[in-house]
Formats: sequence, structure tokens, C-alpha cells
Amino acid sequence: MTALSKYDRLEAIGLWRPDAEGQRREVIVSIGHATLVISDMNDQAITHWSLAAVERANPQSIPALYHPDGDTGETLELPASEKEMINAIETLCSTIAKGRPRPGRLRWLGVGLSLSAVAALLIFWLPGAMRDNTLRVVPQVKREALGVALMERMQRVTGLMCSDAAGLRALRRLGTRLDTTKLAVVPALGRAALHLPGGVIVLDRRVFEDWEEPDVAAGYILGEVAQQLNHDPLGELLDTVGPWENFRLLTTGEVSSAALDAYAEHLMTAPPQTPDTENLLALFEASDVRATPYARARDITGESVLALIEGDPMKNKQTEPLLPDSAWLRLQSICGG
Repeated sequence: MTALSKYDRLEAIGLWRPDAEGQRREVIVSIGHATLVISDMNDQAITHWSLAAVERANPQSIPALYHPDGDTGETLELPASEKEMINAIETLCSTIAKGRPRPGRLRWLGVGLSLSAVAALLIFWLPGAMRDNTLRVVPQVKREALGVALMERMQRVTGLMCSDAAGLRALRRLGTRLDTTKLAVVPALGRAALHLPGGVIVLDRRVFEDWEEPDVAAGYILGEVAQQLNHDPLGELLDTVGPWENFRLLTTGEVSSAALDAYAEHLMTAPPQTPDTENLLALFEASDVRATPYARARDITGESVLALIEGDPMKNKQTEPLLPDSAWLRLQSICGG
């Protein structure tokens, strides 16, 4: 995250092609949260490339030519005049690559376990044991890469992540206030919020547009934080895709595209989970956020959220506004309207 923040305001002009037959077009290239953001000249995001999956087709040559891992048809060309952006991409990709598990070690692990029948029975025969082992060894950079891959798939249904610059600054300010900065907003999530591996929390634009105060949106964010405390998002993915994909991730560091497609669809269609009330109230108290507005947003009658209303740690207390009015108004317009 420190390496990314160094380039968070860097932009460049390049030529992007959507596929091998497509026409090249001039675009704006910037560096987002674990992604390379490609936008049109009106600053509307066209696509996001995971930095963990950016490949350079012509090392040491200029203009630099990049493509997503596994898709050489889609390309991004950066001229010599954009050397600062080229250097930034090379630096970030190198940093991410250093954090990945070494394939040689994973292969050695696979060979060693295959030679040890006893170890295979004890660790891999039981899905639960394999799952727990996977959660221990998968590094944070891989979790974030999986989250980015899922987000890219979900955007086919939700629409592209909202990218209004002023709104994003307000979103980061709210995230900092709640001690969780990995936030994204989409136009049509189909539910208020959900969380992904790597710690990203995705919010529907309505949590900002349908209420007059940010306490509701803050409540949905804290609700996802509470769920992550009880259930590892990567564990939820593994439970859904099954033991074979679990084994694939453990031994190769990858999850198949088909499994990611299926899990993205599952996230979009599964009923929203209800966070544990005790953990959630503790987060409200630690953040000095009122629980009642969020509870009323979930159930205006208050019947199903009575414990949240009665246990609101900020009840009858004066609290500082989560955001200034100007920042809240910008956040309500993060999706451009």
C-alpha cells in the first residue's frame, strides 16, 4: 500500500486496444487500488487491470506494450514521453511479484506431499484440514488479487466502479474515519454491501443516495467489517468453489476462471448475511458511530433490529459528524449523479 500511494496521482496518456481486432484509442492511464485504471478522455473508467496480472509484451523496448495476463489481444501502449508511468508500472509489478509465493517452493511442497501418503491423508484428505492450511499459507497479495479478479467479473453486472474524483476523496475520508480504507462503490450491486477476499468492501450507490446522513453508509461498512471478523472472506470463497479449487490454490497459487465466475455469481445472488449484533455494536462504539440510523435503514419498523436500537452505544450522546456536509454531498454524487 505504501508503494501504491507513491503513485496515486500519477497519470499518463496511452493507446488502448480492447482486442486483437479492435481499433486503438487514446486513453488516460492512472494507478488505483491494486489496479491500473484505463479511462477515456472524459475521465470515465473503461476497464481496470489488476497490477498482479499486468504483463509487458516487449521488455526493454519503447513504446512499452502491456496486456493482462493470459489475454494478449487487449493491449496498452505507452510512449517514451510517459517514462514516469512506465517506471511506476515496472516498480509496482516487481514489488507485487516479490510478495508472491515462489513456484519452486510450491512444486516442492506438492511433490513432498505426494511422496508422503500419511501426510496426504492427514492434511489433504479431509477438506476442512486442507481449507485451514490454505488460509494459513495464502499471502495477502494473492487475496487482494483474487478480490480484484472477482470485482472485475462483478462489474459486468453492477456496472463499472464509480470514479468521480471528488467522490473518491470523500470515500477515502469516510474509510479513514472508520479505519477501513479498502472501499469501492458500484451503480447496481443489488444489495447494500458485500466484502471480498483481500479486505475490499463493495457498496451500492444507494447507501449514499437514499439517506440524508452518512451514518447509514457507515453502518453498512461496519457490518461488513463485523462479518470479516467472524468469517475469513477467502474461507467463504473456498467453501463455495469446493475442494478441487482449494487444492489448486494451495499447490499452484491460482483459482480457475470458471470457479471465479461461479463465485462472483454466488456473491451477487446469495441472500445478505446478518452480522453478529454484539460484534457490530462493539464496532459502533469503537468508531463513535450511531447504530440507530443504520438499524432503521435495515428495518424501518425496528422490529427485527431492536437489539441494535436498544444497544446503540451512542444513544443520548453527542457525536462528531462523520463527514463535513460538503464531503457528504460529494460522496452522494460519487457515481456521477
